[in-house]
Amino acid sequence: MNDWTCSSRTAMTRSSQCVALRHGVGLPYHRTLLAPVDIAPMSKLRTPRLPTCTRPRSWSNPGSRISLPVKLISTRAHAGTDACEEEDGDDRDAHGSGMRVKAIVHTRFGPPDLLEMKEVAKPTPKEDEVLVRVHAASLNAFDWHIMRAKPFLVRLAGFGLLKPKHMRLGVDMAGRVEAVGDSVKRFQPSDEVFGDLSGCGMGAFAEYVCAPEDVLALKPANASFEEAAAVPMAAVTALQGLRDKGKIQPGQQVLIHGASGGVGTFAVQIAKSLGAQVTGLCSTRNLDTARSLGADHVIDYTKEDFTQNGQHYDLILGANGDRPLSDYKRALSPKGTYVMSGGSMGQIFSALFLGPWMSIIGNKKMGTVAAKPNQEDLAFLRELIEAGKVKPVIDRRYRLGEVPEAIRYLEEGHAQGKVVITLEQEGLQTSSLDPQPAF
Repeated sequence: MNDWTCSSRTAMTRSSQCVALRHGVGLPYHRTLLAPVDIAPMSKLRTPRLPTCTRPRSWSNPGSRISLPVKLISTRAHAGTDACEEEDGDDRDAHGSGMRVKAIVHTRFGPPDLLEMKEVAKPTPKEDEVLVRVHAASLNAFDWHIMRAKPFLVRLAGFGLLKPKHMRLGVDMAGRVEAVGDSVKRFQPSDEVFGDLSGCGMGAFAEYVCAPEDVLALKPANASFEEAAAVPMAAVTALQGLRDKGKIQPGQQVLIHGASGGVGTFAVQIAKSLGAQVTGLCSTRNLDTARSLGADHVIDYTKEDFTQNGQHYDLILGANGDRPLSDYKRALSPKGTYVMSGGSMGQIFSALFLGPWMSIIGNKKMGTVAAKPNQEDLAFLRELIEAGKVKPVIDRRYRLGEVPEAIRYLEEGHAQGKVVITLEQEGLQTSSLDPQPAF
């Protein structure tokens, strides 16, 4: 963990064991900048001027995703685009037009009942930002961890000690570009994009959001906005856990623990696309889902103990790790690797602090994934989706005003795949909005 350091700009020191959190089945690590920096002046737009709001620069480039605590690291800061905190008393933009859009806001940490849908000032993109009209967003465990500030380490990670520092929630989104700043080169108005906003202020649960161009990618041509919104955080975690941390190779035996969840459904498909023999571990009701995603074998954990069946795996991805590390180690083949991407806080801390010691003893590696959202991996996932090798699994769909209900459902821990928020837009073609599986 020596490569993780706290920036001298943060309020916490390296020895203070700075912690940041991010996505997954638990709450992922997140690289974040605690100290606000000066905000640059608004740039000229290549489209008619939009309302302006002033926001503190408070976030660094994207970090990772799960409830894994890590030391903070700061890179260049992007302006936070979540709360859109207006300096004037009447919430109007610089030109007094008072254009308003709907957004989910939370001003206190706590249960979903505290979330409110309010009208806020429509954001204006800065020089390196893109204004996106959001068509769909998706939920992650990251969202409710931030909403509740649980574990308490969330408060110490820069999300607010006594009240939320960022009043907007939501990180995964897909939509259509409406305006761009002067220095934006990759996108233009009308482009369909998707991305992960966890490193630039959140705010996906809204009709409009601004984001730096380097956290977005063009949406897969064959995917709906809902399907595209389901991808960024979960799929990038799965990809980096398998490819970067797990060093997956064609022909390897790979076990996905939690094969029917948000990260797990992507992990099964990505592992298959990379040439592995995949076994999905899930409950009885989810076996068919795992099979439909391409799993070569499935194990019902309610009826069979995978650590006692004599099968060994070259790579195990714990998307919902709930077993002692010794169990996973026993199920690994010689020189095998276990990678945790989600689980309870106890399991996560065990993997973080005991895993390195267990890896020293013998030739099996025990670790965690610190996924870093980036444009290149989003583009790679877009190619897999367009090639038909990966298809997002949507469990339920909710309207923007139903975000509290959607989070309550996600907190129950029984979602198959992703839970999506669909925003009504003129001319937007969507499937039925009734909660239903998409697979």
